[in-house]
Amino acid sequence: MDSNGKVALVLSYQYPGKYAFTVLAGAVESDPALAEVALHFPRDRETLLATVRQCADEGYTVVAAWSFYSASFGAAVEELSWVRERLEGRRVLCIAGGVHATAETEQTLRAGFELVAVGEGEHLLRELLHRLKRGEDPKATRGMARLEQGKVVHNGRGEGVVDLDAFPPFAAEHGKFGAIEITRGCIYACRFCQTPFLNKARFRHRSVRNVAEWARVLRQSGRKDIRFITPTSMSYGSPDESVNLAAVEELLAALREAMGPDGRIFFGTFPSEVRPEHVTPESLALLERYVDNDNLIIGGQSGSERILRDSHRGHDTEAVVRAVRLSLEAGFLPNVDFILGLPGEAREDIDATLQLMEQLSGLGARVHGHTFMPLPGTPYRDAPAGRVDEQTQLRLDRLASQGRLYGHWKQQATLAEQIVQRRQPRARGQA
Repeated sequence: MDSNGKVALVLSYQYPGKYAFTVLAGAVESDPALAEVALHFPRDRETLLATVRQCADEGYTVVAAWSFYSASFGAAVEELSWVRERLEGRRVLCIAGGVHATAETEQTLRAGFELVAVGEGEHLLRELLHRLKRGEDPKATRGMARLEQGKVVHNGRGEGVVDLDAFPPFAAEHGKFGAIEITRGCIYACRFCQTPFLNKARFRHRSVRNVAEWARVLRQSGRKDIRFITPTSMSYGSPDESVNLAAVEELLAALREAMGPDGRIFFGTFPSEVRPEHVTPESLALLERYVDNDNLIIGGQSGSERILRDSHRGHDTEAVVRAVRLSLEAGFLPNVDFILGLPGEAREDIDATLQLMEQLSGLGARVHGHTFMPLPGTPYRDAPAGRVDEQTQLRLDRLASQGRLYGHWKQQATLAEQIVQRRQPRARGQA
């Protein structure tokens, strides 16, 4: 693309893509060589279109970017089409990234995005913007994919695994704050989850020093509450299934100091759930000492021992019951996640899950219902969409009417069907 050195990055800053863009904008603003790149954060399609038009008319090389999960892919494609139809000849580079774009690169490209970022975006986005500033071809960016003569062309691998300490967790200079990602990747590799298959089945932890440094930045901005992104909060500092309570305490103590006496720490609640086997008297005592949340998010997922084994959860139902009892004794309200309609469920598996949900709610827990979605990039990618039959629905409605069950499982059943309808068959021999 032609360039006068003026580059504008316009981010579709809407749910759920805004969470990724908060981090990626931090990667851009922390690179001194990209200080003159204009960053924009439109929160609706009309503002997005107006911003793109204005930047193009002012002589910027314009990049419009989307990031989405599989469930929001359809909405992103519809917005892309809507914007393109109204550009009136203006040249704009439309790119996409995120878990769905990585897992379903060809589908994303054929939907109209010119370039797709495959994998983690921090290094890749910086390189793309550097190329545009120099007037070079953005298609040469490492880690990008494109269509050429109807075929997908991958431009090699990106710079490599991201060191979390090397990048900010948010874009403070632009006032875009969010939960601090303290761990990326997950060793547990549950078969329904995209996290370990996008970011590798191993843990990468942000250091205590780095987390505390950014906590101070957050606090200095006037914000009192701090939250964290991690697939399993009590795994912080550990390389494997073991819990390193010393590392967790070092982190929480540093955060308490960084946030000051009136700052509030939310840890072990969304978006930093706790695995049930990690809920122990010792871990709960540690949380009691440092955190401000009065509830915990615990991943239960199924009441069937067979389904837990088949999905590689790594715990049994007794661990879930024990975690709930211990949490309640320690004064925490446990919110337990369950996935309805997991692959391979028979009637007895469904009944076992409903029975466990009812048992836990009877003890005093709340249960959180999700409908299974066959997410691209996971071993369950080709499974049928999760369904909730009428018999199951009646029991769920009863729990919901008692205030013991919450969640968007009904809407997720529709989203799961849409994912299946859009699903493209795998190429022969593809794993």
